[in-house]
Amino acid sequence: MALKPDRIEAYTDISFFMNEVAERGGVVVHVSSGSGVSMDDALALVAHPTGTEGNPAGLLLNDVVNYDLTKQHINWHKDEVQVGSKVTLLRQGQVTTNVVVSGVTPVAGEDAYFDADGELTNVSGSVKVGRFLSTADADGYVKVDINIT
Repeated sequence: MALKPDRIEAYTDISFFMNEVAERGGVVVHVSSGSGVSMDDALALVAHPTGTEGNPAGLLLNDVVNYDLTKQHINWHKDEVQVGSKVTLLRQGQVTTNVVVSGVTPVAGEDAYFDADGELTNVSGSVKVGRFLSTADADGYVKVDINIT
């Protein structure tokens, strides 16, 4: 589990598709964007970053899975969506996540950035995506204020 249920979702976006398996709690970036204001444009794609140069689209709030839907169904209680489906992205709000770069020990008040895997870090090198609100607990979870404008 990468996100704890205690979160504040001030601004979410449901206009993007994701074509790869992913775990919730990490930052995803724009791959391509659709045209106009269409909510179902297949070109509106997000993905895991391949480096730190991408433009962040948001923090992923769904687990993106690749199931054979003739044998197994999506677990809606776990916020799972099938590969190729729309995902929910947090653009502004607060989450408690353990998707943090290994070895990084954030301190409350430090800026939050993302690394090449979409994990959060306090080491600059990418676009700022928010601010840490706590240090890591015993299980590695930190509270983060996400603000992607």
